[in-house]
Amino acid sequence: MATVAPKNAVMERVWSMARKGQKRIVLPETEDERTLQAAEMIEKANLGRVILLGKEDEVRRKAKEAGANIDNIPVIDPEKYEKFEEYAQKLLEIRKGKIASIDDARNLLKNYLYFGVTMVKLDDADGMVAGAVNTSADVERPAFQIIKTAPGISIASAYFAMIVPDCPYGEKGFFLYADSGGHPNPTAEELADIAITTCMTMKNIFGVEEPRAAMLSYSTKGSASHPIVDKVIEATKIANKKRPDLLIDGELQGDAALVPEIGRKKAPGSPVAGRANILIFPDLNAGNIAYKLTERLAKAEAYGPLLQGLDKPVNDLSRGCKATDIVNVAAIVAVKAMVPYGKRD
Repeated sequence: MATVAPKNAVMERVWSMARKGQKRIVLPETEDERTLQAAEMIEKANLGRVILLGKEDEVRRKAKEAGANIDNIPVIDPEKYEKFEEYAQKLLEIRKGKIASIDDARNLLKNYLYFGVTMVKLDDADGMVAGAVNTSADVERPAFQIIKTAPGISIASAYFAMIVPDCPYGEKGFFLYADSGGHPNPTAEELADIAITTCMTMKNIFGVEEPRAAMLSYSTKGSASHPIVDKVIEATKIANKKRPDLLIDGELQGDAALVPEIGRKKAPGSPVAGRANILIFPDLNAGNIAYKLTERLAKAEAYGPLLQGLDKPVNDLSRGCKATDIVNVAAIVAVKAMVPYGKRD
């Protein structure tokens, strides 16, 4: 099965870094042929070491039916795994007060998402990718419960890495959209933290030296007045106070954020207007709608929702993803696992 190499310079850097790291990536959704095809592609592209979860005979049979060669990829059956009891005990400790008994812990670990996240938590894997089959809520729940947010991070959030073909804006068509898959209505304080975290993700995971985050609104620099605009203005002030070294500005309309001549006209003197490569949305409605419209109308590649702010990397997928999307998200997870926390998000 052929592996499609990235066409964008930013993702090319991600692939190059993933090849150097050779991190262990868990793919738990082996009931889906896209996961099995992606596993072969990751191995062929040398992006890392894949671990598949499931009953081995069944997984290998499905892979053959899907035309995927996984002969050299290990398949772990959670219930037969040598560390299953150790995992159950650790899970009982981690979820103390939330899980009543060791039997409850064992039952949770029969869920491949919980088992995969526990592998990552206990350093038997470096990251996990799921969401081709399961909902974002199902993927994120064990990550938040077991791995939790990293020290010093008040809120975990979700972003999409967007690659827009033939686009002069952003980072030659590369953008991060946040939060486009997590928090329905973040407060001003949370919105500020999302902007800061996304800037660090852009720099340390994707290798873009100058993240430029636009705090989006339907208003640019006071052109409209409303409480939902006030939230964006306040979030910008908080972000600038916390991290004056980062380029974060708002409130900006979409055209003022992206188009240089409009940015100069609507927000003269702004360090971000007309140059944004990160778009921070005021709420999940706006972020989710925008990423889906960009993906479909601009024929963009959309990777995510990718989680940031967790202590160890677990990333989500859209259930409409292709096998190649899983490959690219796995490469992102591998790179994230290589970067010491503190620099990572």
